Amino acid sequence: MPEHVSTLQWAGAAVLTLAGVAWAFGVLRLLRRFRTEALRELPAVRPAGPVRLPVLPAQPQSGPPRESVELTPAERDAFAGLVRQLGDH
Repeated sequence: MPEHVSTLQWAGAAVLTLAGVAWAFGVLRLLRRFRTEALRELPAVRPAGPVRLPVLPAQPQSGPPRESVELTPAERDAFAGLVRQLGDH
């Protein structure tokens, strides 16, 4: 036992540790109790389809159409030069 720690400090640390363990034990018991109660209240049959939140709007099933642009030979050369320039760093 270190000399600079009094017996009262050791007792306080022990009491706080025991209180923390008791609190954690109590919270775990409450969570287990409420979880088992919630599981009992669940319906036996779940819906077959996906669950949708009524607040969120329906999401689109596909993205925007693809766009492409043909480059001229000069633009292709400029782009290749840019790629080489950035690849050197």
